[in-house]
Amino acid sequence: MATKKSSSSKSSSSSSSNKWGLNKISFWVIVAVTILYAVAMILSACGINFVIVNALQNVAMATMIVLVAILAWRYVRPKQAVWKVLYFVCLLIVLACIIVPLVVA
Repeated sequence: MATKKSSSSKSSSSSSSNKWGLNKISFWVIVAVTILYAVAMILSACGINFVIVNALQNVAMATMIVLVAILAWRYVRPKQAVWKVLYFVCLLIVLACIIVPLVVA
């Protein structure tokens, strides 16, 4: 019985450490994106080439979209198929809204 209790406490601690790992990654991604946006803002204020500033902002936005997509998939994965379809439809629409203006312009 003692082994059963230790294995159940072991599984609960490992699941909580996974959540903390994901939270930690999310925090550091936000820090990195903040730095990218701050550098883009400083460069823009200094009159540096608009293409460079725009590229930094696009990298920051792409990083955030990837992080949110991963977190959303972790939420949707155990759910019913309709949730997964909704996830992919929303993800495709977001990607289309990013790519279409780049191609058209």
